[in-house]
Amino acid sequence: MNERLVIIPTYNEKENIERIIRHVFSLSPGFDVLVIEDHSPDGTALIVRGLQREFPGLFMIEREGKLGLGTAYITGFKWALERGYAYIFEMDADFSHDPNDLKRLYEACAEGRGDVVIGSRYVTGVNVVNWPMSRVLISYFASRYVRLVTGMKVHDATAGFVCYARAVLEKIDLDRVRFKGYAFQIEMKFTAWRLGFRLKEVPIIFTDRTMGTSKMSGGIFNEALWGVITMKLRGVRPRG
Repeated sequence: MNERLVIIPTYNEKENIERIIRHVFSLSPGFDVLVIEDHSPDGTALIVRGLQREFPGLFMIEREGKLGLGTAYITGFKWALERGYAYIFEMDADFSHDPNDLKRLYEACAEGRGDVVIGSRYVTGVNVVNWPMSRVLISYFASRYVRLVTGMKVHDATAGFVCYARAVLEKIDLDRVRFKGYAFQIEMKFTAWRLGFRLKEVPIIFTDRTMGTSKMSGGIFNEALWGVITMKLRGVRPRG
């Protein structure tokens, strides 16, 4: 069995899903792919089912509705742990994350440079393409805010392109992870850091989607803004 699994949540990604899956499976070393599909009305699941006949390492969990990014990844993490994967990745379906960078994240983790390896937009400046300046500023200063409140020395706390070593997800009590949107990404990094795991940022270039519709909303940023404070006050508990 492959030791590397890429988790890709989807909702209405018919324009991107086949291309992103084919790209991931073209990489060496190889990666398995788990799609967490939230009942997309555009037929995303049908495309994935068709590709499963071609790629034995392609898996899909279909959920009953749009249940949130955080719960999608928690579902995927539990599935991956049950099946013995050693390296578990988060990645978007829309090519905002370059699949070729999966290898760089994996190498950093496998070589022991970090237990949580983050594809970072801000560790070497601002490496974002096709975002309006207002969104760049919100995202950049959100990460600065997280650093200030938590003390966590991460430049891109809301990054969604991440490689986790298995030991990290085994230690975190996944049933206690609270947030669903951007704050989910912050909470996972903060929890791992508080538990003593090493966070490593690898610079990437983030390119906004050219096909499909963004899932960003003001509510997601509000959750991150207030969630950071409540998250720190709640503290962190490892898996029992």
